[in-house]
Order: sequence, then C-alpha cells, then structure tokens
Amino acid sequence: MHFISELIETPKLDDPAKEHMNIHRHFYRYSKGDFIGPALKITKTKGKITLKGTHEYEDLILELVVQSLSKSQADFEIKGKLITGKDLQNTLSNLGLNWDLKRSTGKTKNYKADILDQINKNLLLQAIKVLRENSYLLLSFIISPNCKVTTKKNIPQPSKKKVEDDDVSKRLQFCTGVLSNTEVNLKTVLDLTVPDFISDIPKNWKSIIVLNNYIIKEIELPKNIKDSLLLRIMAIRKGKMIRSIDVNGELIEKQYSVVV
Repeated sequence: MHFISELIETPKLDDPAKEHMNIHRHFYRYSKGDFIGPALKITKTKGKITLKGTHEYEDLILELVVQSLSKSQADFEIKGKLITGKDLQNTLSNLGLNWDLKRSTGKTKNYKADILDQINKNLLLQAIKVLRENSYLLLSFIISPNCKVTTKKNIPQPSKKKVEDDDVSKRLQFCTGVLSNTEVNLKTVLDLTVPDFISDIPKNWKSIIVLNNYIIKEIELPKNIKDSLLLRIMAIRKGKMIRSIDVNGELIEKQYSVVV
C-alpha cells in the first residue's frame, strides 16, 4: 500500500521510526515548518486513464499500470534504476531478480542498480510491494499506447519553495503512467489514490489533481543518541497532513493530525 494511503488509515503512528519506517522515511528530511509533499494528476478520456505524478508517487503509478495487465500478458522489458539505503542484494536474489546492486562512492551511503530486464506481472508486483518499504524503484516500460510507464532515473532535490509558490505542473513530469479506461481500472485507480475523497468526486469528472502538503509543528528527539544524522532520522514529527483535490476546478480539502 502507498504510504499516503497508510497514513490516511492511521495518521498517528506508534513508534514510527522503529515500527513504521516505510512511512517514517518519507518524513525524516523535514524540520519544523510548511512543506510541499507529493502530488498526482489523474485524467480520463473514453479510452484511457493517464496518471502523472511527482516523486513519491512513482511506485503507486507503476503498481496501478502493472495491475491492469491481463493474466496472459507475456514477459515484458523494463528499464530504469533501483535506489536504496540498504544492501538488498539478498532480498533481490530471494525475489529471483538478477539486479547488480552497487554501493555509491560518495558521502551518502546508498546503493543503486541499473535495470534492464524481462519480467512478468506477478513478479513485478511482488517487487514493488517489497522494495517500496525502503527503496525507490524508478522503472519505465511500454507494452502498448494504453499500457506504459515512464519514470525519470534520478530523484529530484526536495522543493525549497513555499506551498503557495508550488509549480506542481513541473513536478508532475517525474512519472507518467497510462492504462485502459475500464470500469475495473477506474475503480482501482480511485480506491488507491483518493480513498478519502470517493464520495466527493462527481460522476462527470475529467481530471483530478491530488496535493499532499505537510505542516510540521513539533519534532520529538530521541534520547541517548548523539550522532546528528541518526538523530534526524529517528526524530518523530508531529503536525498536519493537508490533502486536497482539484476536481473539475472545484477544490476540496481534508486535514489529518499526524505523528510520523
């Protein structure tokens, strides 16, 4: 499940740095203040659904397009990059993936794998589920005009702009996914992207822009940790997540008090 959806279900996490690192890791770069979070645009026509997302939505876009594949879909080519902070070579091997993970030589400890592979639907869905816990999977593939994903290979720097100055249209170019517009696909897309807004969306909608912004009011520092990097990583953030959708020009907002 995408970390935003998990946070909607449980906004106040118990011991997030130890028990919910899959969510917590998306927040430990934030200090106190107002911050721009991930955004998504959903557009539908008669034949297709197009998803355009910022960084931190690429896993959900990938998942939605891959889920739409038929069971009889043959293996298909994927290319891109895996970026993670852990040595996951054993995890990849256990999944049956022969991706060569290499440690970076810079100050920041991370691991990267350049990916060019043939894969099937079920294995890729399994990889998305496992790797989204602690990694970024930046993949692209094309099966048909109505079934494709395009993702940039490098993670962008966090935005330093104020929320009111957000250039969301530019950020939305990070990842694009296209899938056929069927009743099943459309329901899945809405259920996994805007579960808290389903009843607010009119039947005649053409496009939906989803924004997630954060207000961090308090940072609770762990005790007995002196390392500044570890201190930042393990600190707990308390504040608000402000979710809004712009559907056919109408803005609808919901707020969640969060402990992350």
